[in-house]
Amino acid sequence: MREINVADITKAVKEMAVSTNHNLSSDVCKRISYCSQNETWPVAKDILGNIQENIKIAEEGTFPLCQDTGMACVFLEIGQDAHLTGGSVEEAVNEGVRAGYTEGYLRKSVVKDPVRRGNTGDNTPAHIHYDIVPGDKVKITFAPKGFGSENMSQIKMFPPAAGEQGVKDFIVQVVKDAGANPCPPIVVGVGIGGTFDRAALMAKEALLIPFDKDNEDEYYRNMEEELLTRINELGIGPQGLGGSTTALSVKIKTFPTHIAGMPVAVNINCHVSRHEERIL
Repeated sequence: MREINVADITKAVKEMAVSTNHNLSSDVCKRISYCSQNETWPVAKDILGNIQENIKIAEEGTFPLCQDTGMACVFLEIGQDAHLTGGSVEEAVNEGVRAGYTEGYLRKSVVKDPVRRGNTGDNTPAHIHYDIVPGDKVKITFAPKGFGSENMSQIKMFPPAAGEQGVKDFIVQVVKDAGANPCPPIVVGVGIGGTFDRAALMAKEALLIPFDKDNEDEYYRNMEEELLTRINELGIGPQGLGGSTTALSVKIKTFPTHIAGMPVAVNINCHVSRHEERIL
């Protein structure tokens, strides 16, 4: 049994809260660069150039990538042979968020109550998802989620008869309905199967998959490629001003489901697809 003090989780979360808001992963940067080189619409090409400039400025560490520094989504994969000591894991995560957003001068966007509102003042509580996995390590994934894109996400409970075409048409329609609102070019995460809540979680997890990591299932890999083509053919383009770069990536996660249903969730992210992983 390996012991891990929750203070180490606090430290990692604090650092990631700041770093994810200033640095995009290399796969995202490469895809934006690729799209900029291949975009033929001058307005779209200019916007993608501005996005690249913004990325470079944010990397200097003073200004974040976006004014919406997101709600902290934290995914913990906890090894079943790890023993967490020193206090509450949930409190440790929230303390890391509190310290990171306060000391990093990041915008605090979380309200105490969904209806009555009232800012918490420190961007807590975080949304935390726990998985128990083999091993003795703890993997932390930190993903700040802005709500310009979150608000454009949808879920639909399909009957099985809707079939593949119904699923694909729904995903494309969600993007079409979103239009310019989620600050395209976007990243599209899709969850298919499970239950109502499982589909939504998978859609968010799909946003964490590296752009250059192919789906292991050829059927869904082909579906991702087809959807990306169809979405880019919508012509929404960067910031909704036209062009062939509406989406940077489409990623799909699936899970077995009930014979009577076929849940489909679409979670949209803007081009500032922020996430980072650390292993303790």
